[in-house]
Amino acid sequence: MTDFTRRSALKVAGASLAAATVPATVSAAESDWTVIETPVDTTLYDVAATATNPHAVAGAGLVIERTADGWEVVLQGGPSGNGNDLYGVDTTDDGERLWIVGSSGAAGEYDVTTGNLIDRSAPNDFTANFNDISVTGPAGEADVYVADDSGAIHYSFDNGKEGTWNYEVPGSGSGLKAIEFYDTRSGHVIDTNGKVFATDDGVTWDPIGIEDAGVAYYGLDSDAKDDVRVSGGNASVFTYDGSQWVSESLGDATLFDIETEGGTGYTVGSGGAIFELEGGKWARNKTPVGENLKAIATGPVDIAVGSAGTLLEQ
Repeated sequence: MTDFTRRSALKVAGASLAAATVPATVSAAESDWTVIETPVDTTLYDVAATATNPHAVAGAGLVIERTADGWEVVLQGGPSGNGNDLYGVDTTDDGERLWIVGSSGAAGEYDVTTGNLIDRSAPNDFTANFNDISVTGPAGEADVYVADDSGAIHYSFDNGKEGTWNYEVPGSGSGLKAIEFYDTRSGHVIDTNGKVFATDDGVTWDPIGIEDAGVAYYGLDSDAKDDVRVSGGNASVFTYDGSQWVSESLGDATLFDIETEGGTGYTVGSGGAIFELEGGKWARNKTPVGENLKAIATGPVDIAVGSAGTLLEQ
């Protein structure tokens, strides 16, 4: 997940490199995370800031918005009204359009300023589960990238309009868990076969690791060609500096999402785990929940979401 402020960076290039391991500094830290009531009891899979308010997506095609009166349902049934679970969300650079994706090829473009929804589902008749989405450019003129369960990246350089979609399979066909772009056509994707791929044109993808990681990957934070983080099993965080991967084990959790910028940020995961990055070191926050946390968004209010409609704010 990203906020709607894009950072410029150099182009991505590189080859697969082995991971080096260093010990992590992890300790219990005081935290102000608060449980917030939501109008849903199904899993909240992703969350993002927008030009208006933060939005989160959930099972059964639900989209909720943080308003002055609390979190409220603003969409039901998903883009096509079929109630497909929604797994991923991202915004245009100006934050005005919220793009959502989910099961059975669900995809949609939601205008957070007007409430208008355009169904972009099943591009080129593909109906695989769409796990994540990354969007670059302004509202109405976006480049759109969707990662699916069959190992394909579906992309449109014309705002997801019908007939403008193509796809690439960067790896062996293993499912793609997360995708994120840090510049117009530069970004990264991770798969379920222990691979990370990079692109600098939005079309061709090169493997850049991670060798012998030994865990499943779930979360991805792509801030530059030499600033990439991946989170996964065994509370693992892998950091790429453009030449090598460095791994850290933060403790006991599966880490489903990671979001950092400028040496600060969070990774979240199973059992209510939240680890905070500050000054180059990770520390575990105290949280008031034990549910799995699926995603994190940072901003004026930091928000973590997860199972059974769980939502935390700080």
